[in-house]
Amino acid sequence: MAASAPADLLSQIRVNGAVPRHVAIIMDGNGRWARDRMLPRPLGHRSGMKSVREVVEGAIEVGLEVLSLFAFSQENWQRPAGEVSALMSLLEEYIQREADELDAQGVQVRMLGELERLTPAAAAAVDRVMKQTAHNTKLRLNLFISYGARAEIVRAARLLAAEVAAGSRKPEEIDEVAISQKMFTADCPDPDLLIRTSGEQRISNFLLWQVAYTELYISSVLWPDFRRRELYGAILDYQNRDRRFGRVSA
Repeated sequence: MAASAPADLLSQIRVNGAVPRHVAIIMDGNGRWARDRMLPRPLGHRSGMKSVREVVEGAIEVGLEVLSLFAFSQENWQRPAGEVSALMSLLEEYIQREADELDAQGVQVRMLGELERLTPAAAAAVDRVMKQTAHNTKLRLNLFISYGARAEIVRAARLLAAEVAAGSRKPEEIDEVAISQKMFTADCPDPDLLIRTSGEQRISNFLLWQVAYTELYISSVLWPDFRRRELYGAILDYQNRDRRFGRVSA
């Protein structure tokens, strides 16, 4: 049986009704995609840029509020210097090529993570695209760069500890809401759906606080081959789930 066309899947999503407000994606498989083709790893990352455009456009068509993409982890800094340099260059290239189109489509771009570790050129590009798109409201695109969830939680704890030390907050006032407000995603709903590509079944230190009740979807497709069809399929699967948040029906 032939696979359904993306347009058919989109129609099914709309018939089903409610879509997730926030979808997060661990973009995995660039290196394996390149290795399978006997290509240098950076070419896998470059091919993955096409998938970023596909899922952004798909997210707009579906009507998502927020799309979060895990682009570069803190652990990625430990990769070979040549690969790290290539990733920084690709970040600059992506922004240069896509910023105007993202702006025209109404996408607000936010780069989240320890951005002070970026190269000066990459940091300047990041600052430029965030300022250019800050007014947009069609879709919030979170690109997580130099990010680690445990480090984010430590950062939140330190911010709250500083407020307690300064006398502006009492220890008993620290609750889940207070911690959430110190996360990079404080102004976003928690992800409804987390997609991981390439078949790996790990969260890999991504949004550990925020995904407490997020639905997980594992795709066997390597990220450079991930397209709207795969995104829509994941959303259709999500629409068929019963989200109970730890509760049961009477």
